[in-house]
Amino acid sequence: MATPVQEQKPVQATAPAQSNGPINDQDTKYWTDKANDFLARPSEHINSKSPAGAQSWYAGFFDCFNPIDTCLITWCLPCITFGQVQHRMQRSGNLEGYEPVNTSCLLLCGAACVGCFCVPIAMQRQAVREKYNLEGNCIEDIARSYCCGCCTIMQNDKEAQHREHLLSQGSVEEQYKTTPGMTYPPQ
Repeated sequence: MATPVQEQKPVQATAPAQSNGPINDQDTKYWTDKANDFLARPSEHINSKSPAGAQSWYAGFFDCFNPIDTCLITWCLPCITFGQVQHRMQRSGNLEGYEPVNTSCLLLCGAACVGCFCVPIAMQRQAVREKYNLEGNCIEDIARSYCCGCCTIMQNDKEAQHREHLLSQGSVEEQYKTTPGMTYPPQ
């Protein structure tokens, strides 16, 4: 008499954690929101001016040759430094968890492939200006990004590195304090 064959269920391996590779949903949302905001209000962005009390840039526009290693990386692979700036501003000032190939890096590569390399660079420069309360305007951002994208990326990198270091040290000045609301004297 034959023994009954027991039906064996296939063993299911535990599913690995879902990973999108270098694509980060948070970065994708950031860039999508940034582009949608610009497209929804183009005249406000184009005509924007620096707020009163805006500070000058720490790094000069043509200070792009120092340090030379960052200069060479930016000249050969600008997307790496571009992604580094974005990571430093949005996630970690000291680049914890930074990966050289990331969403911002791929965005710049894609924009360059269709001839629009200066658009994400100008958008990043605007974000640097807004976050650190720096002088400038949209037209200047676009012109600098178009004329010398590598110099703009280097300036953004140095500025973000310097300002994030100040933030981590706690030596932050007026620019990071919230503006108090209107108050009425007691009657």
